[in-house]
Amino acid sequence: MEQVKAFLAEEDGVGVVEIILILVVLISLVLIFKDQLTGIVNNIFSKIVSQSNSV
Repeated sequence: MEQVKAFLAEEDGVGVVEIILILVVLISLVLIFKDQLTGIVNNIFSKIVSQSNSV
C-alpha cells in the first residue's frame, strides 16, 4: 500500500515540454490537413443550412 502512495506522490503531472510537443503536433496536423478540414466543415454547414430551410 505504501508503494502505491509513493507512486501517486511521485507523479508531478504533465510538464511544459510535453504540452508544447502536443501543441506542435496538433498544429502541424491542422496545417497538413487544412484543405480537407475546410471541405468537411463547409459540407457540414451547407447540410445544416439546407436542412434548416426545409424545417
